[in-house]
Amino acid sequence: MTDQTYRVEGMDCANCARELEDGIRRLSGVEAAHVDYMGARLVVTGSASFEQLQARANALGRSLHTDAQASTPEQAETSRGGAVGFIDYLLGANETRMALAGALLALVGVVLAALGMLDPRTTDGLLLSALIVAVIPIARSGVSGLWINRRFNINMLMTIAAAGAVIIGETLEAAVIVILFAVGEALEGYTVERARRSIRALLALKPRTAWRLDSAGNETQVAADALTIGDRVVVRSGEAVPGDGVIVSGRSAVNQAPITGESLPVERAEGDAVYAGTINGDGVLHVEITAAAEDNTLSRIVKLVEESQAAKAPTQRMIDSFAAIYTPAVTLLALAVAVLPPLLFSAPFFDTPDGHGWLYRALALLVIACPCALVISTPVTVISGLTAAARRGVLIKGGAHLETLGRVKAVAMDKTGTVTEGRPQVVGWRSLNCDGDPACAACDDLLGLAAAVEQRSAHPLAGAVVAAAERAKAVTYSTAESVESLPGRGISGRVDGHDVLIGSHTFFDAEHPHSDTLCSWAHEAEAQGSTTMLLKSDGMVHGAISFADTLRTDAASVVADLHALGLQTSMLTGDHEAAARTIAKQIGIDTVYAGLMPADKADAIRRFRDSHGVTAMVGDGVNDAPALAAADVGVAMGAMGSPQAVETADVALMGDNLRLLPLTIRLARFTRSVIRQNIALSFALKLVFMVLALEGSASLWAAVFADVGMSLIVTTNGMRPLRWVKSAESA
Repeated sequence: MTDQTYRVEGMDCANCARELEDGIRRLSGVEAAHVDYMGARLVVTGSASFEQLQARANALGRSLHTDAQASTPEQAETSRGGAVGFIDYLLGANETRMALAGALLALVGVVLAALGMLDPRTTDGLLLSALIVAVIPIARSGVSGLWINRRFNINMLMTIAAAGAVIIGETLEAAVIVILFAVGEALEGYTVERARRSIRALLALKPRTAWRLDSAGNETQVAADALTIGDRVVVRSGEAVPGDGVIVSGRSAVNQAPITGESLPVERAEGDAVYAGTINGDGVLHVEITAAAEDNTLSRIVKLVEESQAAKAPTQRMIDSFAAIYTPAVTLLALAVAVLPPLLFSAPFFDTPDGHGWLYRALALLVIACPCALVISTPVTVISGLTAAARRGVLIKGGAHLETLGRVKAVAMDKTGTVTEGRPQVVGWRSLNCDGDPACAACDDLLGLAAAVEQRSAHPLAGAVVAAAERAKAVTYSTAESVESLPGRGISGRVDGHDVLIGSHTFFDAEHPHSDTLCSWAHEAEAQGSTTMLLKSDGMVHGAISFADTLRTDAASVVADLHALGLQTSMLTGDHEAAARTIAKQIGIDTVYAGLMPADKADAIRRFRDSHGVTAMVGDGVNDAPALAAADVGVAMGAMGSPQAVETADVALMGDNLRLLPLTIRLARFTRSVIRQNIALSFALKLVFMVLALEGSASLWAAVFADVGMSLIVTTNGMRPLRWVKSAESA
């Protein structure tokens, strides 16, 4: 059974989302329902019709639309709360329109009474009318929530508080608290929409059209979503690449910032891959599409961001559970406050000339009970953190991983492709028959034999051998025959009638005796961080070729940044101990685990975590899958264009920029600190006003002002991660 997704309007607070979710779940035919508050979406599994769902949503004061996702940036901006102003937003909600109408009616009554144009009875009548106009949608929502979900919601609490205020003769105050509450809810919703807008900006990156080429070379403008694998498109200067593909002709600098967050364009030419949403520079590119629209890199990013924003962080789940019992508990407390002091201590139930009675204090407590600020404190902050990371080419797959990343105490890194470039190069070769001449013919023959065999292999070391032979002008080589790969050991073949075997030093030590001189050469190279391969021809081991992987230029500074954050570092590699320790020493890594198979890396991660605490593993997302899964947080490097890498890791660095790692950890820590600030502020305000209410010092309208103000404070504070990243990058 497929899921149906709908766009939700009228959802101005986090409690609204939980209320709608519970109400939809109670419908016949609904197997599951989930409301994403920040995404303003409802996902339903089951056979219930749209009409049934819409009727239930309307009963709870919300509305559903089948266009769950605005398909263009323009549609996204014109959706409620997009780019519109606050006044437009206020007038777009029935609840707020009626509250404003009530406010106008109350203002007329107060002004005319002050001018002596109305008697007290008529003034009270106008104020009561204003209250009724403003409270109708609020009361309807409160009663519906109680009837449908069997739960007191904030609207019901406000309705009770307003009715109680009228009973004790505070009609003006009753009207004021209802009007302030409605306007405050709208203001909170508008502020949250600003956070939602930052998410919609990702959708705006998706190209909408493309110029498709037919077999005759004619151009036709089509929808980007209509492109299929094998189509050829032309991308002019300044245009967005409409889909993932390979350049078949042309050269240009491509701005990959929308995907990787890189600040500078990257040169791309024939044979290079380009990605949907990246921006072409000055040249004209002809691109062959290699992925369907729904599978391209940008579509996967958007989908993952949507999924991550819908996934609740542990703190948010805890607060939601707390809020579910908090509101009814405070309602019972308010009832006890109103009844017990008058019954047990003969305290005044109604107001007296000396101060507020216990009924008024209980009503103030009801108003203060609103959990909006507490419930909204986490989701806005988490979404801001996720969006800030996504804008810089870092995908964090949910609030849980963001929070865990903020608690990381240690970072383990794969060597090849993470702290090194992942492109080994030949750094030396030597024949036993070397005469010491810099232009040694025996050494050139050794490299030529190796290149003849290795050109038939796809192994990275094979490519390095062939590249070295092509750079060395004196080296010539033919094509080997009968080439056979020896997995984990080497490769063999026949070159011009000679049997040639190339393999690792360990393999030769075990199966192919060779001279002490060669062993000495190999050990010296390995001590310098190189890897050595030996070559045997016609039964004799002739010489050695050494390889080294180039360190990333920023590897040492990244490790230093991690240490500055108080993190322990480790390197995991299948390379031999000497080479691994040499590289680790060069960049300052604390611990080395060498000679590891993929399964061994997972065990090493567990040992490292047992020693240091919450651990992140950084690797390529495919070869390091066991280690990424074993770590508390798996971080995939260079995940752009690799579905496996994006799906394997908890965090994906879309580009090949290792410097994003410490920045992302700092962002995660900052986001966690903002969450804690918001929760502390919310609880502190509730506690202060509860004490004031019990003392009789808090008025109803002041309580509403405080609650609305705190909701705005935590929402605004929760959006700080969006601004923090910019300031951190410029620092």
